[in-house]
Amino acid sequence: MYKRILLKLSGEALLGKRNYGIDPVRVTDYAGQIKEIVELGVEVGIVIGGGNIFRGLEGLENGVDRVKGDQMGMLATVINGLALQSALEIAGLKARTFSAINTEPAAEFYSKKKAMEALSKGEVILLTGGTGNPYFTTDTAASLRAVEIEADVLLKGTRVDDVYNADPEKDKTAKKFERISFDDVYRLELKVMDLTAFTLCKENNLPIIVFNMNIKGNLKKIILNENVGTKICNSQS
Repeated sequence: MYKRILLKLSGEALLGKRNYGIDPVRVTDYAGQIKEIVELGVEVGIVIGGGNIFRGLEGLENGVDRVKGDQMGMLATVINGLALQSALEIAGLKARTFSAINTEPAAEFYSKKKAMEALSKGEVILLTGGTGNPYFTTDTAASLRAVEIEADVLLKGTRVDDVYNADPEKDKTAKKFERISFDDVYRLELKVMDLTAFTLCKENNLPIIVFNMNIKGNLKKIILNENVGTKICNSQS
């Protein structure tokens, strides 16, 4: 179904059962799921948030300058990327961490050329450091990197199974969508991604699939074209 994907994971997803930091059980689980699709021949790029360690906006609330806060958040994504890289290597995969901000030798400085070369060799690439600029979310970084590496789809792993017309954790009558257009997401004002990220996908005809990454096997099911999550695309896609 998809030969190259961009997987977006939130930093909070790495918390697992912890209140802060990285749960090794969760990271190992994710590495196992990623290995399943790599073994199917899928090329994988991953963008991870940093909210399990630090959020720029939270820093702003506590008196931290917005730019410095966002830079701290970017560094947090590098830590998460290195943790997942380690888990992938333990699982037997080749992986490389790139960063949009210069953190060498911890992570390689990102360029499309190096990222594409790594993908062609079957290596999983961790794309960290956000966009390298303040005021942009890691959702926007995921959309940008997905377009850059010419991914077939952006897979957004969340804590819920699908896109709903209301918050399913608060409204038990919330209706879920199996497929919905970008325009309808705009019209219904659904909170899928921030507007910058979402518009970038729409303008580049890049479909998004929102799914629950915490259910083992879901990632592989998407690659095998099974009915998992909600697909968001242009009406003609």
